[in-house]
Amino acid sequence: MMVIPAIDLKDGKCVRLRQGAMDDVTVFSEDPVAVADRWVGEGARRLHIVDLDGAYAGAPRNASIIQAIAEKHPDIPIQAGGGIRDEDTVQAYLDIGVQYVIIGTRAVSAPHFVNDLCLEFPGHIIAGLDAKNGKVAIDGWSKLSNHDAIDMAQHFEADGVAAIVFTDISRDGMMQGINVESTVELANNVHIPVIASGGVTDETDIKRLRESGEEGIVGVIVGRALYEGTIELKHAQVIADEVQP
Repeated sequence: MMVIPAIDLKDGKCVRLRQGAMDDVTVFSEDPVAVADRWVGEGARRLHIVDLDGAYAGAPRNASIIQAIAEKHPDIPIQAGGGIRDEDTVQAYLDIGVQYVIIGTRAVSAPHFVNDLCLEFPGHIIAGLDAKNGKVAIDGWSKLSNHDAIDMAQHFEADGVAAIVFTDISRDGMMQGINVESTVELANNVHIPVIASGGVTDETDIKRLRESGEEGIVGVIVGRALYEGTIELKHAQVIADEVQP
């Protein structure tokens, strides 16, 4: 299981939000490229980069920073999301070195969009599934839809996505522990890789995910816990790599 550092971009800076609220921002660095350098230096096997401005604007706003990170670390897969609403934007991200493009709001609001992208860009599309109390959130987490998270995950699987990033938005950025039960339940109901996200606090969360025994959970995204020092990336990856007896 990969431990994947999150780099959230707002106004050109590396930040973290609480529960997706754009007015509850902590700035951790003025230099996101240096942040990426740090995580790569500590052994990151993949980076998770979100253009928060893009998510709210509906179009990329920090693509130049993502490009700079991709060019500096061409051997590290990057999964990027935030404001990706059309095929041209997907192509542009792939052209600058992003390996996986995360589709969130548009995947829910336009059901055929993900299927079309998977046909056009096979192996490069990840569905971002953000949920609260089992319901899917859209528009930068500002709205809850009536869609059931597991049903939506199964639709994404049928569309051909490479993986699903599952985030419990009630816990994201809150340092209250990841929702292992909901993540395992979702992974049990699909046959494609699931990447856990939201609320990772310390190494206990990494252990709980690994000990769940759900092989479909291939990664866990860690944000605030890395920046505040309650998780050390190298050691967390060692824990994630441990094989259950």
